[in-house]
Amino acid sequence: MTKNEPVIVFCDGGSRGNPGPSALGAVILNQDNEVIEEIGKYLGIQTNNYAEYSAVIAALKKIHELGIKKADFFLDSQLIVRQLNGLYRVKNANMIPLNAEVNRLSSGLELTFTHVYREDNTLADAVVNQVLDSQK
Repeated sequence: MTKNEPVIVFCDGGSRGNPGPSALGAVILNQDNEVIEEIGKYLGIQTNNYAEYSAVIAALKKIHELGIKKADFFLDSQLIVRQLNGLYRVKNANMIPLNAEVNRLSSGLELTFTHVYREDNTLADAVVNQVLDSQK
């Protein structure tokens, strides 16, 4: 994989209860659909939207660390995708700083954010559930 080759990023955030115990999951793949990185983190008691944004932020930080310049993100949260694409304003006061962090981390990168259905986001969803299950 070269630094100029785009990667595929599946992101998911989950909250068991809203708010409730939450986790983020992100899986970064190369163009051959081989896993480059898998990120999972427990977030404590948070909302689902907080977890969704946190997954994107974690993936962006990893992309910077790896020196990757192009990425196609896939999320199953239509709201977050529309906010990241500038179609919806971020109105929730708790989400404004997270959206700003995504914008900061996106600077200088070539990114797309696309909505997918939950059944098409199984890699990241599995990471979220693995993290949440490990907290029991």
